[in-house]
Amino acid sequence: MAGKFELWVDKGGDWRFNLKPTNGQVIATSQGYASKASALGGIESVRTNAAGADVVEIEK
Repeated sequence: MAGKFELWVDKGGDWRFNLKPTNGQVIATSQGYASKASALGGIESVRTNAAGADVVEIEK
């Protein structure tokens, strides 16, 4: 999947990122991170782990 991660600081001072594919719509938003390095680590985790993630259907 081609796309991009957008990294920013929110109003509360936490670092966050969005994952956007080429159509520009947000498909994932991160939790808040205390540092830029931690947010970059979160991005690397998504890159590494999401490709093999299982899909699990739940009932609500």
